[in-house]
Amino acid sequence: MAKRDYYEILGVPRNASQEEIKKAYRKMAIKYHPDKNPNNPEAEEKFKEAAEAYEVLSNPEKKQRYDQFGHEGLSGNGGFSGGGMNIEDIFANFGDIFGEDGPFSSFFGGHTGRGRAKRKGSNLRIKLKLTLEEIANGTEKKIKVKRHVACDACGGNGSKNGSSMKTCSTCNGTGQVKRVVETMLGRMMSSTTCHVCGGAGTMVGERCTVCNGTGTQEKEEIITIKVPAGVAEGMQLSMSGKGNFPPGGGVPGDLLILIEEAEDEVLKRDGNNIIYDLYISFTDAVFGTTVEIPTIDGKVRIKIEPGTQSGKILRLKNKGLKDVNSYHRGDQIIYVHVWTPQQLTKEEREILQKLQHSENFKPNPGKNEKSFFEKIREFF
Repeated sequence: MAKRDYYEILGVPRNASQEEIKKAYRKMAIKYHPDKNPNNPEAEEKFKEAAEAYEVLSNPEKKQRYDQFGHEGLSGNGGFSGGGMNIEDIFANFGDIFGEDGPFSSFFGGHTGRGRAKRKGSNLRIKLKLTLEEIANGTEKKIKVKRHVACDACGGNGSKNGSSMKTCSTCNGTGQVKRVVETMLGRMMSSTTCHVCGGAGTMVGERCTVCNGTGTQEKEEIITIKVPAGVAEGMQLSMSGKGNFPPGGGVPGDLLILIEEAEDEVLKRDGNNIIYDLYISFTDAVFGTTVEIPTIDGKVRIKIEPGTQSGKILRLKNKGLKDVNSYHRGDQIIYVHVWTPQQLTKEEREILQKLQHSENFKPNPGKNEKSFFEKIREFF
């Protein structure tokens, strides 16, 4: 079944501002909230659908990919993916959209009908430097990461042996403190996260002796990162659940990977195109030749036509980098430079001096000969 348009789901135009998108999502979330629609699969599905749309449209980078390529542009780039999302993920990521102390917080942050909202741990950020070859073909990297994980002894709740827990006396185990709030619509019941237990509903009785009650311990792990082909400098990848485990229990944060590019000595990148400077001798330019040049797919042979001028631009179609968001591939662009010898033997000098005043050696560009800037404009 094809996915519905995200703008259609939230009922906003494509040029809607972030505030309009947020407002539309808030309205949908209240309408289809599971606590207001118990045992209603259709409402739950609409609630998930709205959250998926908001998750993309509220993120400038994902919104740009979606606007340009549609749902295909989001494949393999993190975020929700239809059936992969669940209610707890939504509350963990968007539970604060109404504000914890807002009059509608009981409709979202409280989440009393389906269990308490889970804490989310902090994100980890690392830099990953890649060669041009790795960027061209995609790669798999194994890296060592130090992060906080759930304590082995207590399972992450911070209590001795993981079983020394007691009910919070402030919220009576609900994780929420309720109060009556005066609004323009009259009196409404508001629920906020319990400040004593942090919404957990339980408290540590006797502390774990291994983690001293924090529920976490630092470990060094080897994490495998799959990098898609075509990534670029400054792009950020995300691995869900590979960040820090939060003190007291909950769900781990994410691992954010910032891409850096190692400069290649021969091939240069320009967007998805690959640039190569080819130097040929004066005689090869006159008589023509066949030369071997490097590409990201290996070496290839190209033909240089007789009478080739310095500054000529050649293009190898689809020999560039794959676009990370589509099936399109860039080209390899070759700038031809005719090398002028800087040192000559006596015999070479005498030969060239005889030709110096020959009519065929005088510059005589035809009317159809394009300038350097015209050639550049033609290719870009």
